Amino acid sequence: MIKLRGVAKLYKDFPAVRDLDLDVKRGEILGIIGHNGAGKSTTLKMMAGLVSPTSGSVEVMGRDMAREALSVKRFLGYLPEESPLYENMTVDEYLRFFSELYSMPRNVADERIGLLLGSLKLQERNKLTGELSKGMKRKVAIARALLHDPDILVLDEPSSGLDPLTSFFIVDYLRSLRAEGKTIVLSAHNLFHVEHVCDRVAIMKDGRLLVCDSMANIRKSLGKREYEVKFTGGEMPGYEKEDGHYVLRTADLGEIAALLRIISENGWTLVDLSMRESALEDIYVRLMAG
Repeated sequence: MIKLRGVAKLYKDFPAVRDLDLDVKRGEILGIIGHNGAGKSTTLKMMAGLVSPTSGSVEVMGRDMAREALSVKRFLGYLPEESPLYENMTVDEYLRFFSELYSMPRNVADERIGLLLGSLKLQERNKLTGELSKGMKRKVAIARALLHDPDILVLDEPSSGLDPLTSFFIVDYLRSLRAEGKTIVLSAHNLFHVEHVCDRVAIMKDGRLLVCDSMANIRKSLGKREYEVKFTGGEMPGYEKEDGHYVLRTADLGEIAALLRIISENGWTLVDLSMRESALEDIYVRLMAG
């Protein structure tokens, strides 16, 4: 679906990306992680056809992005890390404006906007985007990236700076998009989110790819990892209590995901979500230190 071969990107004399070979498979979620300045955002921009490589080739759907980017972009949705909205437009006006840029028929746009706002649990369609919370603004930006029903999504820090429950909702939403057949590439700093949602993980350092493998292989090679969830809410028999908070410690991501949905649906408070002996965190720390 996406193929990078020998890709390098120089900004003046600074090598943002060096000799990068990377494949994104159809229907998978690939996560790209690394320190600030590792080359993640530049790599995503080259995949989206927004930046041209200094050398090497970037192919999307079998087409060279250096020559055929315009023919590919209608199949691709891109979400930058910072995504300002037109704050004097309502949510509905904003999305309709972009539907016109995509030359979508009015009835198709209406149906698509309603579907996206419903699935993202964003009911404030007649509110000015400038009056929305940061989490709601991010949801509007995601709806914009999905508006034309692209086959490929390139997302730079989709849950950056959001509260824990909104962040979890967004990454969990990505799993539903994968189930619809979407191919997704994302960057993220939150390693729990990466472990929870990604099929494979690419780790970059100083513009180079160090590791790209499935989460199953990463876990197999590094053994046990555990997470801790602290929350307050209704009566939850069977959960340990510490300092007035319920506590769950488990290595089962599915168990954590189920609990977070319960917390969100009941309006309870998520106090903390942390990793203990995370396989991905361990390998990341060792590679960054090497």
